[in-house]
Amino acid sequence: MSGKASEKRLKDAAGEIFQAALEAVSPDNCLRRNLRLSDSRLWVGKRCHDLSRRGKLYLIGAGKASAAMALALEKLLGDRIDAGLIITKYGHGVPLRFSRLMEAGHPVPDENGCRATDALLDLVGRAGPDDLIVCLISGGGSALTPAPAEGIPLADKQETTRLLLASGATIHEINTLRKHLSRIKGGKLCAAANGARITSLILSDVIGDDLDSIASGMTAPDPSTFADCLVILTAYNLQDRIPKVIRDHFENGASGRLQETPKPGDALFSKVSNHIIGSISDALAAAEKKAASLGFEPMVLTSTLHGEARETAKALCSIAREIKTFARPVIPPACLLSGGETTVTVKGRGRGGRNTEFALSAAIELSGTNDTLLLSAGTDGSDGPTDAAGAFAYGSTLVRAEGLGLTTGRYLKENDSYNYFRLLGDLLRTGPTHTNVMDLQILLLG
Repeated sequence: MSGKASEKRLKDAAGEIFQAALEAVSPDNCLRRNLRLSDSRLWVGKRCHDLSRRGKLYLIGAGKASAAMALALEKLLGDRIDAGLIITKYGHGVPLRFSRLMEAGHPVPDENGCRATDALLDLVGRAGPDDLIVCLISGGGSALTPAPAEGIPLADKQETTRLLLASGATIHEINTLRKHLSRIKGGKLCAAANGARITSLILSDVIGDDLDSIASGMTAPDPSTFADCLVILTAYNLQDRIPKVIRDHFENGASGRLQETPKPGDALFSKVSNHIIGSISDALAAAEKKAASLGFEPMVLTSTLHGEARETAKALCSIAREIKTFARPVIPPACLLSGGETTVTVKGRGRGGRNTEFALSAAIELSGTNDTLLLSAGTDGSDGPTDAAGAFAYGSTLVRAEGLGLTTGRYLKENDSYNYFRLLGDLLRTGPTHTNVMDLQILLLG
């Protein structure tokens, strides 16, 4: 088989494996696995909600996948929903019958996000002890629900978000700060619900499925503190770069002059239940099954991949070289799978996201290997501030790049991975996938 034919075969296979992973974590499939309606009883796992009880049912949500989640739940509950409001990223909306849909900015919050969050808090504030609030949460919910704390201008929160995204901070660290700058995150949504029952259905986009970190834990207790925020700022040398009003806010909180977020054990959560209905583990299981059906020996390496994208790519590719050279730990044809969320410390002026940077580093490591392909892509269909989900890297990528006059090392140094793969024609563009369970790497060895 020629090199081009081999690459096309691997690219087609990677696409099928990625699609199988997405289908496994689609809102329809996740809700079908975790919810059922029997007469007037809504079962969420082993918890039952009697919908015939006096009281109203409110449907709310925030995140890149929340609109698709709401559509799936509307199909199940129909006109039992008394009122609803869903906040999602621009372009990620779907037609809803029983819920109002509002779109807002991501990853940097905007004015529409502020207006939408105020409307959501107003709706929640109408609930009472006899009512049930079903809350749909997915990744992206943090940026989409800014609700700055009193005295914090949105512009200062936007600047802080930009600095954090470029610093290499993990999503857990970023969300620690977000929770302490918000009127809704870190469990504060529950405080606005006037004692209503709250059931949250959650698509996890964080390593470890930590409830307090997914969309900054709007309905979960928060173990982090204002003091933790100061430690994070110091770790990334941001203490003197963030707006003064933000730094003062954290310092006032750490000294006890501001109220902390509600903590584990708080009675506020006595009528709250949180349910993970989909995660990267589900996506990896489906990818593993699909790879095997296509004739590859699959191996899931990890569902907790983290660290600098370019460095973790090197580690993954070293395993690929071991397989190519010594046929261990698996014999080709093989499929190595990993999932998680890496970071990028931005030092250049280029354009890209963690997946295209991962793929660019992998292209360097895989250079010269035959019958090899890596796909790194976000399950939400968006890789950082770009229109791509990720990119394909081959053993021949560097040779083809040289033929176009592209200096691979310079593109990596400038964090310009998007334009590198755009010029090669090797970006993966899916558009909104209406799900979000972090990133997936598929490394195929023919």
